[in-house]
Amino acid sequence: MNKKLSTFSFAAMFIIVLQSCANYGDSLLYFNKNAKIPKVKTILYFNPEIFPDVTEIKEPTYAAFYTATSDKMKSFGNTKYMQVDTSIPFDEVDENMVREICKNNNADIAVIPKVKYFKVGFGKYVFSNQVVVSMKLYNAQGEFILETAYDTYKGNGRMLGSAENSVIIGTKGAIRKIEKEIKNHQILDHKSS
Repeated sequence: MNKKLSTFSFAAMFIIVLQSCANYGDSLLYFNKNAKIPKVKTILYFNPEIFPDVTEIKEPTYAAFYTATSDKMKSFGNTKYMQVDTSIPFDEVDENMVREICKNNNADIAVIPKVKYFKVGFGKYVFSNQVVVSMKLYNAQGEFILETAYDTYKGNGRMLGSAENSVIIGTKGAIRKIEKEIKNHQILDHKSS
């Protein structure tokens, strides 16, 4: 009996540790509690800003990013998903441009993403397969709502694997955090009214 109980306890702890490790890489960097979060029917994604700005990695990064966003959006149910084939500088978001593009596309929220590759070594860039995927979320009025990030090294402790897989894992992790925060905020708003 004790052996079965200890085996069950070990298995339960192992599952909890694995679940915790997957969430360890995601982080909510900032949440604007004053921003209005609408019921989300349409999400608009801009192309991610890529750091470092190397032409050869842009297309594979965009492909991996949009593979992950389209996969993850299936879990959102009836929410529409749109891609805008332009980048907005992550640290200098033009809120008027976000508002105008949301208006023209009937989008409720816009996601401004960034994919940062880790540098390994000295001198020229030698890329690691690890990335940090950061996302800023804006409502249709151009108000900043939140910023989140997912670090694939911290989240999965991945040492091997492709950079494309890391972009997919990081993108899904960042979207999962956004989804959680939006649902929590909308539930809180619903309860308070």
